[in-house]
Amino acid sequence: MMSDRRYFLKFLGLSLLATQLTTNKHFQSVASAASPLPILKPPRLKVGDTIGVVSPGTMIFKSNLKYVNLVLGQQGFKVKAGTHVLDQYGYFAGKDIDRAADINAMFGDEEIKALITTTGGWGSSRILPLLDYDLIRKNPKIVMGYSDITALLLGIYARTGLVTFHGLNGLSSWNKFSVGYFQGILLEGKAMTLQPPPNIVETITGGKARGRLVGGNLSVFTAIVGSHFLPDWRGKILFVEDTGEDIYRVDRMLTHLSLAGILRQLEGFVFARCTRCLDEEDDFPTLTLSQVLIDLIRPLGIPAWYGTNIGHLLDKFTVPLGVEVEIDSDRGTMTMLETAVV
Repeated sequence: MMSDRRYFLKFLGLSLLATQLTTNKHFQSVASAASPLPILKPPRLKVGDTIGVVSPGTMIFKSNLKYVNLVLGQQGFKVKAGTHVLDQYGYFAGKDIDRAADINAMFGDEEIKALITTTGGWGSSRILPLLDYDLIRKNPKIVMGYSDITALLLGIYARTGLVTFHGLNGLSSWNKFSVGYFQGILLEGKAMTLQPPPNIVETITGGKARGRLVGGNLSVFTAIVGSHFLPDWRGKILFVEDTGEDIYRVDRMLTHLSLAGILRQLEGFVFARCTRCLDEEDDFPTLTLSQVLIDLIRPLGIPAWYGTNIGHLLDKFTVPLGVEVEIDSDRGTMTMLETAVV
């Protein structure tokens, strides 16, 4: 009996030690993934290049893909659609493993010079553990989209250091304003100033700041806080945007970022736009979005403002994640201090 007990205790001790070592390795990998990596810039696009079209999240229809082919063709690009771009699995564009496989295949295909997502919706977060980050790091390419694609953009940047781009999806309006920034930053390799139209900037805290620009859709971004698919926040300029959210939900998400210790590490903050976000519902008492931002952002003492052309709206900037910028919260400008492509 005593020998059995000793064997059990010895086995238990070894099991706990193994568990601890495994757990430590896990936390070490998480910590190292969040550590700053050398910035990796993708090659610039050229007219005539082939763009890979992928659907990391919500399903699309054949008519949608025809539109994507049309608008990219009008910009002078060849198009190669992912194998599973038209798949359907519930509301997703196929199974997680297949959507991830399309992205991995595009990075491994020498013909493909950039990846543009068809649409957002929901699903990019689910494929983050299935991406081949070593392959991506060895074959840097432009990746662009917005909304749910935020998870993909932040995950790739955090795990590889690759500059990614919050901007047009394939199904966006490829209008003169949006295409101008797309061409200037991705084809001409300009370090541009992203300046919104007059009279939409609401300064929260005035001033200027410098830092590396990161961000995206607030709902998608906050949902992966705590994972190892987010960057180190020290010295960053954070931009967020959202659509169709009640103000109390925006309040809750920003409070989450505050409690997680993210906001206090920032050099600057921009709430780009909250389209179709409600201040009132059924006459129930509420705060305004301005009040929420004053309550949660102004005490940080960093340059911050609301209002710019990022997010769920027709006229979009192409916003490079990972590049050094200077912001001016009195004017609402983000000035790139370096190019985003090579």
